[in-house]
Amino acid sequence: LFDGIYPFYPQKRKAAVFDVSIIIVIVFFLTLACSFLVIIPGIRGRARLYWTLRVLLSLVVGVVIVVVQFTGDWETGWVKANTFYKSFSHALVNVDVGLHVGLAGVNVTLVGNPVNQLNETIDYNEHFTWSFNTDYDHSYSEGLEKGLPSPILYVVEKFTTQSPCSVHRQYRISGHYASAALWVAFCTWLIANMLFSMPVLVYGGYMLLVTGAFMIFSLLSFATVRNSPMCPIQFGTAALHTGYGGSFWLTLVIGLLCLVAGITVVALHYFNMDLLKTFFDLREDQAEEYQEITQVYVNPHFVNKGL
Repeated sequence: LFDGIYPFYPQKRKAAVFDVSIIIVIVFFLTLACSFLVIIPGIRGRARLYWTLRVLLSLVVGVVIVVVQFTGDWETGWVKANTFYKSFSHALVNVDVGLHVGLAGVNVTLVGNPVNQLNETIDYNEHFTWSFNTDYDHSYSEGLEKGLPSPILYVVEKFTTQSPCSVHRQYRISGHYASAALWVAFCTWLIANMLFSMPVLVYGGYMLLVTGAFMIFSLLSFATVRNSPMCPIQFGTAALHTGYGGSFWLTLVIGLLCLVAGITVVALHYFNMDLLKTFFDLREDQAEEYQEITQVYVNPHFVNKGL
């Protein structure tokens, strides 16, 4: 104790949903989008609209695949409760407790109602990682040494390896395989763009289908954590319940978009090739350059000479 006040030590904060990695990815893709918008006036006619739709939709798919790797809202939950604020103290505070689960760890948010209570500012947001190159239990031990508020430590303890809940391994492995599937989806997205630019349209459509499939696989991998019984997170009479967050649903929407786009490209290739060529601004002279040779032209002079 120091004059009757428990010591709390400052530490590095991390946003629950938005961090520096996300900003870097978004700035990179925005740079690509702005570069394209600079050259778009040079494209004439309806092809300008088609180019804009193709490029912007493709960039949206790419940025979502990468950004959701770093977000912390694949699974979220909030609860308002009256609970103990510090260890060895019976003082109660009215707070909002938030749990944000990502692919690589959890964020626990604690905000007071009002923020200033007990002569302190109650506004915490702590990040704990469980990726394969980090030690979640060690991060939890550091939180104990720093004297984090009891509600945060109570929630974080539920995900430790020694917890009776036994959800740490399930979340860690599910997040790892979901992340791996998304990186594969990013690679297939790059291949699809290269095939569309060659242009080999039907194979680009196939790769879009593969991209959407791997995004759905990532969702299925993360959803397996629901198979494990979740320990109740109880604050008196109030319970913290979690559900799928924004990143989960955004990945689902973009995955379905890739599947629909891939099916559309493949279907147009077999049933309406002219419309597909028009959308991809594939002129007849360009199409003839890439299509298979169906006829052979022979110089009669050399034929007669050979005979």
